[in-house]
Amino acid sequence: MTVDSGFWVLQTLNALQLSMLLFLLSLGLTVIFGLMHFVNLAHGALYTFGAYIAASVANKFGFWVAIFAAPVGVAIIGVVLYFLFVQRMRKSGPTAQVLVTFGLIFVLLDLTRIIWGDLALAMATPAVLSGQIGIFGVTYPVYRLFIIAIGLLSFVMLALVLSGTQVGAKIRASVDNDAMAACLGINVERLFFLVFCVGCAFAGLAGAIAAPLLSVMPGMGLQILIPTLIVIVIGGLGSLRGRSRGRCFMVLYRHSVRY
Repeated sequence: MTVDSGFWVLQTLNALQLSMLLFLLSLGLTVIFGLMHFVNLAHGALYTFGAYIAASVANKFGFWVAIFAAPVGVAIIGVVLYFLFVQRMRKSGPTAQVLVTFGLIFVLLDLTRIIWGDLALAMATPAVLSGQIGIFGVTYPVYRLFIIAIGLLSFVMLALVLSGTQVGAKIRASVDNDAMAACLGINVERLFFLVFCVGCAFAGLAGAIAAPLLSVMPGMGLQILIPTLIVIVIGGLGSLRGRSRGRCFMVLYRHSVRY
């Protein structure tokens, strides 16, 4: 067993980086489930679309435009999916939702192959994020620290919205009792639509920031879907802060050692 402190610092940073990536992907999925009680297994395919959109846009307009374009593009895809499938399937029960969204995985997978082909795409990081920095005696890529910062910023912003704004109060009320919230005059259906689009946008953002680290390929959403579901189940369905953060971190830490 190694006692090198640099090894543990490196693995801790890797765990934080991977946990922030999984957090961005699971964030939309768990909030969608918590508010809408809708099981969306196609969330990983939206993550793939975000990575492809980011890689395509970055090659023409640069990294920062791609980071903005990917969430917007995936949110638009989410609007289409909502009106075609989600709105109709919301009251159908979890079995029908799982079957439909599982089928959507393969539909969206084939769409990525039709649009971009089977060859992997690469996305370069900007010069300002391409170097390394010394932290506690180890050198660590700046871009991975950027991912950690994006995840923490997203968490803080969403926590502030949910706990300190009127929209957040309506969302929390609808999560607790959507029928009572509707009786109080809250447009629950509009909140469903808003939350679903925001969840899709977070999936697109996760794909965009993962594109420079991983090869952008059609099956990348399937590879990360299982760890995302594990995080959601352990952290708490419909919970932003999570009910079991210690156990969740240990799962991420063990996964990051292999990663």
